[in-house]
Amino acid sequence: MKRFLDERVAGLFPGYFALCMATGIVSIACSLLGMPRLARGLLFINVPAYAVLVVLTLARLAVYRDRVVADLCDHGRAPGFFTSVAATSVLGTELLTIEGEPAAPRVLWIVGIVLWLIVTYAFFTIVTVKQEKPPIEKGLNGSWLLAVVATQSVAVLGPLLAHHEAASDLREVALFFCLSMFFVGCLFYLALITLILYRFIFFRFTSAQLAPPYWINMGAVAITTVAGANLVGAAPLSPFLAGLAPFLSGLTVAFWAIATWWIPLLIVLGVWRHGIEHMRFEYDPQYWGIVFPLGMYTVATVRLATVLELPYLLAIPRYFVFVAILAWALTLAGFLYRVIRPAPSTA
Repeated sequence: MKRFLDERVAGLFPGYFALCMATGIVSIACSLLGMPRLARGLLFINVPAYAVLVVLTLARLAVYRDRVVADLCDHGRAPGFFTSVAATSVLGTELLTIEGEPAAPRVLWIVGIVLWLIVTYAFFTIVTVKQEKPPIEKGLNGSWLLAVVATQSVAVLGPLLAHHEAASDLREVALFFCLSMFFVGCLFYLALITLILYRFIFFRFTSAQLAPPYWINMGAVAITTVAGANLVGAAPLSPFLAGLAPFLSGLTVAFWAIATWWIPLLIVLGVWRHGIEHMRFEYDPQYWGIVFPLGMYTVATVRLATVLELPYLLAIPRYFVFVAILAWALTLAGFLYRVIRPAPSTA
């Protein structure tokens, strides 16, 4: 047992908090679309899953610090640490959406901000000052957009908490902070997606390189849509924010349109990867990076339609949510099989 736990802790994928991101956002989507029992069931799964991952991560920091440092210095694995930020904020949003009580989500929001500061500045400092760097075609992938997801996850939860804040001065400061985070996330997305498209178009791509994290191309802009919609929804609480509401509304629609544009292309590329190149479907923790964008696009469309009073858009999430649920279930099945299957014989 000790050997088993040591192997699991030492080799823990830095991006495994994407499991909680995916479970949380699908739960939120179910809640918004009138499936409260399923939403609550997913919440009951997500809370212990988050707690287990926190314990494993802390154990890894304590016992296998060298492995953690090595991951932080790896261009491919380091972005996975942003999932801890996003999972914390998504769990807070999930609790607030389903339970309606702001106390625990407020604590998770603060923890998410602290984690964002640590992970963001550690990541960008390390990849800047390290002397040996991979070429762009080897060092850059869709997981870099987790920096956007982490940043916008903080901007998503903050405006929802503002509706539960009685002190107007504190509410104003919190909303200004969330607006600033929203714009930082927008900057990250525009900069990183430019590099990713450059990578797509001008460098050779193999089916193995077209990994699941490229779905974050869509997920990052979908969560940006949710952050923008939540800020617009909170505009009546802040005179400053109210003055920016028309601009934010237009920007939010633009980001939703970009997220929508990505979906057909990602599907076609997936067909090429698995149907033409015959890449096997085999569980990988990165597959949670497909579930999360599907759930986030569902939530983004619901929030956009609700806040901007566009009821005709609600036809999309009413069906899209089942795609997200199916993707979550299949990925969970793969995860459980990986956990319980017997280890291969070494005889």
